[in-house]
Amino acid sequence: MDISIHPSAVVAPGATIGAGVRIGPFCSIGAEVVIGDGAELFSHVVVDGLTRIGEGARLYPFCTVGMAPQDLKYAGEPTRTELGARTVVREHVTIHRGTVTGSGITRVGADCLLMAVVHVAHDCTIGNGVVIANNVVMGGHVEIGDNAVIGGAAAIHQFVRIGRAAMIGGVSGVEADVIPFGSVMGNRAWLAGLNIIGLRRRGYDRAQIHTVRAAFRLIFRGEGVFAERVEEARLSWGDNPLVAEMLAFIAAPSRRGLIRAAVEDEDDAA
Repeated sequence: MDISIHPSAVVAPGATIGAGVRIGPFCSIGAEVVIGDGAELFSHVVVDGLTRIGEGARLYPFCTVGMAPQDLKYAGEPTRTELGARTVVREHVTIHRGTVTGSGITRVGADCLLMAVVHVAHDCTIGNGVVIANNVVMGGHVEIGDNAVIGGAAAIHQFVRIGRAAMIGGVSGVEADVIPFGSVMGNRAWLAGLNIIGLRRRGYDRAQIHTVRAAFRLIFRGEGVFAERVEEARLSWGDNPLVAEMLAFIAAPSRRGLIRAAVEDEDDAA
């Protein structure tokens, strides 16, 4: 497959361009950039720094990938950015490279959709199959698990972890961790229930959803001490993979703590 580079595009010497790549008008590609086979940059796209673009990725006008982070401590260190295969980056998205005070890399997984005007800050890690709607902003060091969905105009605080297949409601301010399969909303965000629709879309059946819902209700709606409720859930359903994933997430070290339930959930019936 032939490479197609528009005459107005600027591709620095040293950049690695894969087979079948299409680079449209007025794009700018830095010398240390690697673009995988079949990727397409439509027009006015800027890719810079130690950046790798995955195979078949599509980058829309006026997005930037791999530019310097908005971190006053950053002094030009050779940190990195990775964008996964087949991921779609829409207009005006900004994905900044990592920092030496963080992991050193900002990583977006495969098969993601980043809608217009999303900001992915330095040292963020986004899993595979994540959908991030328009105008979402995230601080540095955010972690988002596979298949999570982030609603439009949500704001995610630095160091927050969002578990696999979680759902973040639009215009939510998320300043603490969100359990896998959780559904949060509001400003500041509270745990509204489970992302039942997401679980169904991932192929989990009624019995599996019933089990994780029972564990959720015990942990987040039950009486008594939170740690004791977590242990009770472990004893009752710890061999269930979904419950085990939720419990492991709760037990993992956290910089921001855990979002708790604030009101009775009405929408988590399987």
